Amino acid sequence: MMLFAQDAPIKTETPAPGGPLGNPMFLFVMVGIFFVVMIWLPSRKQRKEQATMLASIKVGTKVVTASGIIGTILKLKDGEDEIVIKSEDAKLKVTRASIVRVLGIDEETK
Repeated sequence: MMLFAQDAPIKTETPAPGGPLGNPMFLFVMVGIFFVVMIWLPSRKQRKEQATMLASIKVGTKVVTASGIIGTILKLKDGEDEIVIKSEDAKLKVTRASIVRVLGIDEETK
C-alpha cells in the first residue's frame, strides 16, 4: 500500500573524493599559476635585460654574437638594425638581435 502523504527522501550531497584537489578547475588554475611563475616572468626579465644591454652599446664596445663571433663595434646608427663589427682582420655586418653579450670597451679602437 502506498501513502500519498509521505515525505520526499532527503538527498545529501557528498563532497567529491579527493577534496578540492580532485576538481578539474583547481588543477587548471594551478597549471596557469605554474606557467606564469616558472616561464613567463623569467623570460620577461630576460627580455628587459637584453633590451637594456642593446640600448647601452656604442662604438668601441667589444661584443659576442649569437654565432660566437667576438668583435668590436665600428659603426652603429640609432634606429637601424644593422651594426658593423670588426673581428681580427674581417669586418662583419650583423643585426642588433644577434648580439648576446657585451664584454666591455675595447681600448685599442679608442
